[in-house]
Amino acid sequence: MATIVVTGGSSGVGLAAAKQFAARGDEVVLVGRDPRRLADAVAQVDPVAHFRADFESLDEVRALASELLAGFPRIDVLANNAGGMVDDFRRTADEFEATFQGNHLAPFLLTNLLRERLRGARVVNTASRAHMRGRPDPGRPEGDPAAYNRWQAYGAGKSANILFAAEAARRWPDVFSVSFHPGVVRTNFGAGRTVRLFYKYAPFLVTPEKAGELLVWLATAPEAELVNGGYYVGHTLTTPAAWARDPELAGRLWEASAEAVNK
Repeated sequence: MATIVVTGGSSGVGLAAAKQFAARGDEVVLVGRDPRRLADAVAQVDPVAHFRADFESLDEVRALASELLAGFPRIDVLANNAGGMVDDFRRTADEFEATFQGNHLAPFLLTNLLRERLRGARVVNTASRAHMRGRPDPGRPEGDPAAYNRWQAYGAGKSANILFAAEAARRWPDVFSVSFHPGVVRTNFGAGRTVRLFYKYAPFLVTPEKAGELLVWLATAPEAELVNGGYYVGHTLTTPAAWARDPELAGRLWEASAEAVNK
């Protein structure tokens, strides 16, 4: 029986994966932002524990890490699945652009705070093919309101997920780290009415259950079947955009992120 922490676990891919982990007999720890959705998810999954945390607050991420460290002597899988897009430029109370903080800085901080509990464990980062739309700038985590584009910001955050997994594999050989594109999933994802309607009703979208199966596979497949630091589209190891496979950028992003979150 494995202990599996799923962030963004109150809806979409995270909830679907959490239900599948629970059906396997694993101990699931659910993390969500919205109290109502989290309560609904708890009723469906029956996790061993659940926590509310808003990743636009690094203090809430630190509090979450403290709860996990206090409650679980071992974490076998950390599914960094929380993330999303904001419509217009916004800085968080931590003074970072909200999309970049929610998608990268917050899971980066959480993973680092849980580092010692993750020895011999696995970290699965939900990235996206949308990473091709944006490159992260390690020197500007606060963002530039004059140049803001929601898809570029989201793409930069997803590129950061891929870079983080690859750099973690280099720095932490005792932690197995991967990232993946879950497909274009039918969820409540998006910012703005048009984008949300697309992700709810477009006919060709992947179901959350199918995307959840991919997350579960990456979390449980034998390491010999996977590549540490790899980026997966479906069950296929895939080469991401040039900047998302740049080890120099990955290193700079790691150092800048550590400085930003005071880790």
